[in-house]
Amino acid sequence: MIVTPILAGSLLLALGCGTEPSATAPSQPVSRSTALPGGPSEPASHTVAPRDEPTGGGPRPTRPEGHTENPRKVRWLKATPSKDGRSLRITWWSGVEPCNVLDRVTVRETAKRVTVTLWEGPSSKAQNVACIEIAIQKVTTVKLKKPLGARKVVDGAR
Repeated sequence: MIVTPILAGSLLLALGCGTEPSATAPSQPVSRSTALPGGPSEPASHTVAPRDEPTGGGPRPTRPEGHTENPRKVRWLKATPSKDGRSLRITWWSGVEPCNVLDRVTVRETAKRVTVTLWEGPSSKAQNVACIEIAIQKVTTVKLKKPLGARKVVDGAR
């Protein structure tokens, strides 16, 4: 019967692919090596780090550039007032440039609230560019006309 060889082959494939890594595997970043034909092994130019290690030093400082195509509203994570209350530090998730560029930040102030809206879009200066899809935390600072005081800060993209 033909089913038996297919079943046996599938079982061998599943057993070979389903092995667990050794419990003695290193928890440090692993450097990969590439063997050159007829020569010694040379280390590759990159290191693979465990997923739970941070890859950066905090949010990337960003300034509005004002030259994007079809900017759209972007939600932000938090707004942290300065000590004197005259500015806000806005933090949000974004993508890499030139595909995700901060176009502008609009601030609407009333007696009871401050509405901050972030606008992002692809750079109009970049032509035929491919960007990786990776989340980057960015931060920008906006100045207020009056100190924040007891006013509520609202996301204009919500």
